Amino acid sequence: MGGESTTRTAPRSGGKSTGPVGSKAGQRLSGLAVALGIVLFLGGFGWGAVVYRPYTVPTTSMTPTIDAGDRVLAERVDGSEIRRGDVVVFNDKTWVTNASVVKRVVAVGGDTVSCCTDGKLTVNGKQIDEGYLKGGAVEDKKIPAVKVPQGRLFLLGDERSGSLDSSAHLSDAAQGTVARSAVTARVDAVAWPMKGMLERPTGFETLGALSTPGPLRLIVTLIVVGGVLVLGGGAYGPIAKRLGNRRARTRTEPVGAR
Repeated sequence: MGGESTTRTAPRSGGKSTGPVGSKAGQRLSGLAVALGIVLFLGGFGWGAVVYRPYTVPTTSMTPTIDAGDRVLAERVDGSEIRRGDVVVFNDKTWVTNASVVKRVVAVGGDTVSCCTDGKLTVNGKQIDEGYLKGGAVEDKKIPAVKVPQGRLFLLGDERSGSLDSSAHLSDAAQGTVARSAVTARVDAVAWPMKGMLERPTGFETLGALSTPGPLRLIVTLIVVGGVLVLGGGAYGPIAKRLGNRRARTRTEPVGAR
């Protein structure tokens, strides 16, 4: 008989391989990615738990910045770190008993604050452009000139017409001011619904430096990158196995001439 050349398809294995799938380098890299991802993911959550506290704002006194029922993330800070324009969480028994209050700092110790001149808040004789207010303008709220004592803060709600803030406590012994030591945290973002980071209160920049945002963006980045690495590294094995099976089905091998 003449010589003939035949081919046969590589047999589909009836048994299943239990060894690792993919190249050794790929296996090492996928394992490293998963390990690094777990470190970043858990590290980000751990860092966030140490630095930030969640609060639910029950009233509309901070609208439109924060609505009633919004869940905010507030960085744990010392009262000495607070600057004009910050939205802070504080506790003052002369305001509310056994509850935290969320308001915006509009004046600090040594400032003179009043309202309103041409519909705008005035601090140290300067009209403040408060872009975070609804419509960008202050309601016609009457606040006589108040000299804020050193070590204290003057706070207002962003919803000026209905907020029970410093303007509602002007008859108190401290003329509505709150001690810096009463501040427990500074709000960085609205986490739910996801409105993101609070806008910077640039209208106060003419009076001094603003606060530096906390590490929330970096923390979120670590968590996201960690999650991607874990998912990507974990997916290497199944992907490599599927590609290997596909090659096995299409590969042919020569039987030889006869």
